[in-house]
Amino acid sequence: MPTRRILVVGPSWVGDMVMAQSLFMTLQAEGPCAIDVLAPGWSLPILERMPEVRHGIAMPLGHGQFGFGMRWRLGRELAPARYDQAIVLPGSLKSALVPFFAGIPRRTAFRGEMRYGLINDMRALDKTALPMTVQRFVALGLQPRAALPRPLPRPRLVADAANQARLRAAHGLAAERPAISFMPGAEYGPAKQWPLPHFAALARALVARGQQVWVLGSTKDAPAGDEIVAAAGDGVVNLCGRTQLADAVDLLAMSEAAISNDSGLMHVAAALDRPLVAVYGSSTPDHTPPLADRVVVRYLRLECSPCFARVCPLGHTRCLTEVTPESVLNALDSLALGTPLRFAGSAGTT
Repeated sequence: MPTRRILVVGPSWVGDMVMAQSLFMTLQAEGPCAIDVLAPGWSLPILERMPEVRHGIAMPLGHGQFGFGMRWRLGRELAPARYDQAIVLPGSLKSALVPFFAGIPRRTAFRGEMRYGLINDMRALDKTALPMTVQRFVALGLQPRAALPRPLPRPRLVADAANQARLRAAHGLAAERPAISFMPGAEYGPAKQWPLPHFAALARALVARGQQVWVLGSTKDAPAGDEIVAAAGDGVVNLCGRTQLADAVDLLAMSEAAISNDSGLMHVAAALDRPLVAVYGSSTPDHTPPLADRVVVRYLRLECSPCFARVCPLGHTRCLTEVTPESVLNALDSLALGTPLRFAGSAGTT
């Protein structure tokens, strides 16, 4: 069977890019194919950890930039690759331009932003039948109306042992104490961020029982990491802004477990099969759950949830503040980590 050449136009968020690996796995299961992914430059280190991807191609435009001329030039540069099919995951008009300019004969996507002609294998999205983002990605790799594979293939990123050794040495990370990684950031906004005093209270409990805590995230998350360290003390290392995305993959792979908001790094932890406690606030695990078995989701399903707002419209963020540090510690223990410990919370927690 000849190898199909497929160009995937990837999403713009870390978590979505991780979930897209389920599509790549589905394509490979359908028959031999060479998969290249056109994606933001930041995502290339993630794509390098996916065995199904042949090449990651950096999109030279930032998120939200139209850049018609740049997209035309990139499309013409890709034309000699003679792709058989393009699969466009974003719903925007601009995301469909490069495959069109590249002359790719079959251009598959869900109906989106006035893309008639640009997309010639147009699918209608039934959000009831496909409530989860990963289901929608996988469906685009199948023939129209084909049944989804059961179970869905789950993302599985590959760690780099040499880089793990380098990271331990560079940051003085103790190998003899099990590490729990915290991911306190959420790019979307504060309505998805578990309170930092809760993270700090949980860190104190973990350090007291002989574990260490690594706080992971981008430079924007560094102040949050500093606040957790200041409140929790020794045994907590703030690595936010001190590592690259590929490093975060390798640090999570070395972690005993992870605690995360609904964020891109939550999906990375799940794709590394790390025991994970995922805290949801304004969003819902019904749409973007971590795709792994060893997961406990803390989601209160309040009457105002999910609102999908960046900032709590009611001003109280109860969906997050009422997820107590004790409940998250108990969730960790339910994943068979460490010795259950009676929790000593800070003043004001319940």
